Amino acid sequence: MDKGQNTGGLMSSAGLVRYFDAEDSNAIRIDPKTVIATGVMLGVLVQLLTFVS
Repeated sequence: MDKGQNTGGLMSSAGLVRYFDAEDSNAIRIDPKTVIATGVMLGVLVQLLTFVS
């Protein structure tokens, strides 16, 4: 590969980065702490149900 040749790796993904960085005002917003707490509670629930049965 030539030193002056551009592979286009960053240029091809630039549109996706712009798309995913844009925030939609109609989107559902969930606090990351809520997601973690829900996951932990579901894990504890599964462990309890496994222990009981």
